[in-house]
Amino acid sequence: MKPSTHETILEALQWRYAAKVFDPARTIAPEDWQVLEQTLVLTPSSFGLQPYRFVVVTDPGLKARLRPAAWGQAQITDCSHLVVFTAKRGMAEADVDHYINRITEVRGIRPEELGGYRAMMVKTLVAGTRSKTAAEWAADQVYIALGQFMTVAALLGLDTCPMEGLDPVQFDAILGLEGTPYQTIVACPVGYRAEGDKYSSLAKVRFPAGELLEYR
Repeated sequence: MKPSTHETILEALQWRYAAKVFDPARTIAPEDWQVLEQTLVLTPSSFGLQPYRFVVVTDPGLKARLRPAAWGQAQITDCSHLVVFTAKRGMAEADVDHYINRITEVRGIRPEELGGYRAMMVKTLVAGTRSKTAAEWAADQVYIALGQFMTVAALLGLDTCPMEGLDPVQFDAILGLEGTPYQTIVACPVGYRAEGDKYSSLAKVRFPAGELLEYR
C-alpha cells in the first residue's frame, strides 16, 4: 500500500471545515460514495463489536421531513448524502454471538475457539457493571466512525458538516427507529460546498501544538 504524502494529508485537513452551505445541484459520484461506504464499514470499534448502524438518506422527501428536526438547518436538505449515525441502546448476549459468528465465518475458525473472548465480552458489556452504560459506550464508538468518515471525505475533496444540533427523538420517529435496538446519535451531511460560503475561507482557530500535546 502506498501511503499518502504528508503534504496531501495536511492539505486535506486544512481544507476541511464544517460546511455551512452545500451546493444542492451536485451529487457525489458513485465511485466516491463506494469509498465512503467502505470507510464506515471499516471503522474500528471496541472489541470489534460494531454497535452501530449508519442510515444513509438521499431521498429529497425524507430529507425535507428531517430538516425541521434539525433546527431547520439547510445542510440537511442541500447535501448530496445525509448520514445518520445510530448506536445500540444496550447490549445483549445475542449481539455478542452475532459478532462471534461473523468472526468464525470470516476467519474459518470454530466458535469454541472463541469461548474465552465471548465470555469476557458478555461479562463486561452484558452482565457486568458496564452494562448500565452500554448505550453511552456504543455512542462513543459512533464518534470514531464519524471522525474517520470526515477525514476520508476530506481526502476525497468532499465536504462534511457534523451535526449534533438535532432532536434525536424526532429523527428516530421519522426514520422508523422507535422500538428498534438503535437510536440516533449524530448526523453528517456530505457533498460539495457552495460557492460563496464565507466560512470556507476563514482561517482555522486551533491552539498551538505545544498547548495541546504533552510528550513524556
